[in-house]
Amino acid sequence: MATNISEEIEEIDRKQNTEVANISEFPPEFLIKHPLQNTWTLWYYEPDRNKTWEESQREITSFDTAEDFWSLYNHIKTASELRQGSDYSMFKQGIRPMWEDDQNKCGGRWLINLEKKQRATDLDNFWLEILLCMIGEAFNEYSDDVCGAVVNVRTKGDKLGVWTSNADCADSVMEIGRKLKERLRITSKTTMGYQVHRDTMVKAGSQTKNTYTL
Repeated sequence: MATNISEEIEEIDRKQNTEVANISEFPPEFLIKHPLQNTWTLWYYEPDRNKTWEESQREITSFDTAEDFWSLYNHIKTASELRQGSDYSMFKQGIRPMWEDDQNKCGGRWLINLEKKQRATDLDNFWLEILLCMIGEAFNEYSDDVCGAVVNVRTKGDKLGVWTSNADCADSVMEIGRKLKERLRITSKTTMGYQVHRDTMVKAGSQTKNTYTL
């Protein structure tokens, strides 16, 4: 059994190579993959005292078809199985999961805070639905404004964030938020907030204020 993320990715590659070797066993209609509109990259973060935060961000693999997404998703740990303090990030290829990236620095994120007990009931379902929304371009004409998403697994409560590129475009931000809340079936009793990255970067101890709420 694989013991870490890198070994799990190597197992996926071995299985894919085996599938290619046996490709003649399948009729042509089963060999056609379904391309995505964008190429997406999975990142994994695990805290390491000997590395900076940026150095601990590891680019795992990229995919551009629906089949390759499921191959990846089904062979790695779910979010709820990650070690405390770890993150998964999935961003469009070429965008790093950090505020300073050129595609992120003028944007922000819709943030969903989960209680500890929700790790067992909601975390994995929410994370998968967010990924499917992104790779399926479910935000309609505003899908281009979505940069990626991050799940933070933390002792006090997990967080899910969907990052967008332009915090000043209210129409885009709000429509993405509404679609997200609808797809995750988040009730009207639960408030979802949008935080601008530049506000998060300069905060000093206090919680970042929400620029938009739903």
